[in-house]
Amino acid sequence: MSLMETVIDLPAEHIANVFGQFDTYRKKIERAFGVTVVVREDHLKLMGKDADVKKASRVFTQLFALSKRGNQISEQNVDYAISLTFEEKESAIVEIDKELVCHTINGKPVKPKTLGQKQYVDEIRSKMIVFGIGPAGTGKTYLAMAMAITAFKNEEINRIILTRPAIEAGEKLGFLPGDLQSKIDPYLRPLYDALYQIMGADSFQKNMEKGLIEVAPLAYMRGRTLDNAFIILDEAQNTTPAQMKMFLTRIGFGSKVVVTGDATQKDLAPGSVSGLDVALRVLKNVEDIGVCRLTSSDVVRHPLVQKIVKAYEDYEKHGRKGSSEKNRQRSRTRRQ
Repeated sequence: MSLMETVIDLPAEHIANVFGQFDTYRKKIERAFGVTVVVREDHLKLMGKDADVKKASRVFTQLFALSKRGNQISEQNVDYAISLTFEEKESAIVEIDKELVCHTINGKPVKPKTLGQKQYVDEIRSKMIVFGIGPAGTGKTYLAMAMAITAFKNEEINRIILTRPAIEAGEKLGFLPGDLQSKIDPYLRPLYDALYQIMGADSFQKNMEKGLIEVAPLAYMRGRTLDNAFIILDEAQNTTPAQMKMFLTRIGFGSKVVVTGDATQKDLAPGSVSGLDVALRVLKNVEDIGVCRLTSSDVVRHPLVQKIVKAYEDYEKHGRKGSSEKNRQRSRTRRQ
């Protein structure tokens, strides 16, 4: 394969942002594609094998485009740009960045950061019920919360209802001080945190007092009909089939529902069946119900979290293959 050089024009004000502290991002791109990058005033020179230089050039071009749009380039941006380039989808990075959901109370834009997250946001916009399934750090709850607050501010719905199963809401909570709500609050804390960050504590408290925002354990949903509401069921992998059916049949007119869960992190008693697993099988052919499956490539926390999630996915996949092989060997042994 032939060697080549190429030059990319680079405004000086974007170099530090795209290269990262101590040129960390530049070095990462050099290692990923086996190229050499040299800075020459207002342009870059890339040297290496023809195909590798072209790929690295596309990564830098996309990162510069993100920087010009006012983004602070993160390691997640760099890793994702590299992975998409190997799939020849790197142009999607800037398109994803155009998808604004809302702003936090501090003015920070809330946007999907991966193709999976963009699909998730699109599904929530277009479907009445959406299941967001994926590992920790993929933004399932946060993006759903952002969509709910946006719909509330735009008066598309009248109230927001956030719920999650408090599977320890029996004797194991008895040692905690306070009334039942005080005992359950720790399980609902992630929902409060997202609300505070996006809506602000004062606005949240005012709407909470008016009953326009409700944060409650799943058990409180029984017997209710929920009209004109945006309802989020978080940690759905910890529901029982009966609880999930109860929840889904509470939905009234003008409502939108997002169910989030991570099938790999169940806290149910050993041998118990997850209501989320059952619902995905039962409802797979029902119209106006969307299912978005996020993966380790959609993790937007610290890059180490992405590696941990991927390692667990590989381990569990290998474990299932090993178990299947052992079962086949036992069957052959019995027949013999």
